[in-house]
Amino acid sequence: MSPLRSPSKERLWKEEFSVFTSDERYVSRRQFTKFLTLASLGMFAGNLWIVLKSYLAKKRAYPAAEIASLGEIPVHGVKLFSYPTQQDNCIMVRTAEDEYVAYSQKCTHLSCAVYYSAKNDRFECPCHQGFFSIKDGSVLQGPPPRPLPQIVLERDGGKLIATAVKVSGNG
Repeated sequence: MSPLRSPSKERLWKEEFSVFTSDERYVSRRQFTKFLTLASLGMFAGNLWIVLKSYLAKKRAYPAAEIASLGEIPVHGVKLFSYPTQQDNCIMVRTAEDEYVAYSQKCTHLSCAVYYSAKNDRFECPCHQGFFSIKDGSVLQGPPPRPLPQIVLERDGGKLIATAVKVSGNG
């Protein structure tokens, strides 16, 4: 027998690369364990990425943006605006002579646009009859799982400035 063809090397080759198609459908314990180990490591890395991303998102700084002038809209009047980006639609309501509230206009159920109902003094989502409180954005009725994200407003002279987005937990 030649030195290039030792019996042990030939058996190893045949074990790893089966020439019989009937043996190809079986998975050895070693292959299965390798697969589970790699899949577990991949899942761990993915979960670690999600945790880091959510931690960094909480530390995000929001830009200050002028939303309106004081007295620009009447009491129980509405103004639509975008904050913090042009893709984030928001709604501001003047609830009293000296009081303004602003929320994201996206329903927390299926992202339909919410509208202010002056008659019922609440935000309403027409898609699935979800209702939100005008005071704090909490869910009054319907399928939405969370309150509306609130836009933090500050006064600067005669202007209303949006400074942050306050996201509440389950409500």
